[in-house]
Amino acid sequence: MKEKQIRLPSSFELLLVMGLFLAIMYFSLAVFELPIHLALIAVWFVLIFLGLRLGHSYDNLQKSIATGIFTGLEAILIIIFVGTLIGSWIAGGIVPTLIYFGLQIIHPSIFLVATLLICALTSLATGTSWGTAGTAGIAMMGIGESFGLPLALVAGAVVSGAYFGDKLSPISDSTVMTASLAKVDLIAHVRSMLLISFPALVLSGILFLIAGFFYTSKGNDLSIVTNNIQALSANFNVSWYMLIPMVVVIVMLAKGIPAMPTLAFGSVLGIIWATIFQGVDLIPAIGTLYSGFVIESGVPFIDLLFNRGGIESMLGVIAIMILALGFGGLMEQVGILAVMTNILSKWITTAGRLTSSTIFAAFLGNFFGSAGYVSLITGCKVTEKNYDHLKVDRRVLSRNMETGGILTSPLVPWADNGIYMAAVLGVSTMSYLPFAWLNLIGLAIALFYGFSGKFIWYTEEVESDVKQDSQHTITVEKSEQPII
Repeated sequence: MKEKQIRLPSSFELLLVMGLFLAIMYFSLAVFELPIHLALIAVWFVLIFLGLRLGHSYDNLQKSIATGIFTGLEAILIIIFVGTLIGSWIAGGIVPTLIYFGLQIIHPSIFLVATLLICALTSLATGTSWGTAGTAGIAMMGIGESFGLPLALVAGAVVSGAYFGDKLSPISDSTVMTASLAKVDLIAHVRSMLLISFPALVLSGILFLIAGFFYTSKGNDLSIVTNNIQALSANFNVSWYMLIPMVVVIVMLAKGIPAMPTLAFGSVLGIIWATIFQGVDLIPAIGTLYSGFVIESGVPFIDLLFNRGGIESMLGVIAIMILALGFGGLMEQVGILAVMTNILSKWITTAGRLTSSTIFAAFLGNFFGSAGYVSLITGCKVTEKNYDHLKVDRRVLSRNMETGGILTSPLVPWADNGIYMAAVLGVSTMSYLPFAWLNLIGLAIALFYGFSGKFIWYTEEVESDVKQDSQHTITVEKSEQPII
């Protein structure tokens, strides 16, 4: 029997699948308020049907699901250990102590900009946005709730700060991966990223400062803060040495020790602190690793904030990630990204189009591939040859890759970063998205550079092969199409 020939999707099939995807997500989440898990399962079968129509066997399609899940297995394991860390650190008094000191030191009017800077410095030192959100981010959410600030706004400040450092730290896996894929020097890439990240930090800091004064001017009942401080000291032993486990974890991450053993060791320290300093029996302290911390203080602030953590709290998140990663594997198998590559490559003729195409391709890696690392791959592979063809320096490629990929990853509800941030911070992705100002401003700055020609560098051959007119349209003297 003759084997059926495999082909790529047509433009019509591509648009149809994208339309169905958006429709399923919209009606499932916005209209019927169904769990995102069910929407992702439905999208699986849309892609499976398309794959069969294109000539793929069901066995190969199923294997592509398993391959997609396997490539994201490390992130799933990290989420498991983040759950153990949160549960044990609440039991050990680490998180309550952070919130206790934060309430005493930080004034409500500057709290949002302080959150931005604290999370930025933490992620810069540790190289991880996830670790930042799971430690300093949780504490900032508790302090913000006590101040009566909108939690979506506080989460936006946490996300903004966490991804500032994640994009710049030389020990960040995403930063290293970006430089490697784009074939540029790591430090040269970091310097290029600074041209976007630093202005974005300043502008978002101004916005968070204005927002902080706005909510302060509406009046904050500081007696609530005083009551919460007293409740913390009544239910937990709070002292400076409660913060030792957090310092140890940050130092380990800063020294490049892998995240999983670092988080596991931090969880063990949380158990030790819980038994020695918080008076929790050993077995219940160990149990917080799976079931999380449980407290019934009668104080709403304490009970709502600290009844959380443990592996059990992350099981729903893990299920979403598995489904999302499988979806990404199917997308690659049926050739959706390959078709998008062909379409974008024919459109790229200017520096602005080159920049926007790279950012868009990276965003599609998050939107359809559901993972930050996928976004870096799509951002690079879809447009990298066009940079060489138009003689644009690859530092611009690496900068646009990380801007379009890493900055948008926490803004997609079903991408790994969006799933994680929503679970850890307790605020839905769509709620904090409008307040992730550093991420949004960073995207705007990158596009401005592309279309204005600022900080768009060219290789040595640019003088003879490429011209740039007053509208920054690049005209290549040779007549062939951009290399695909």
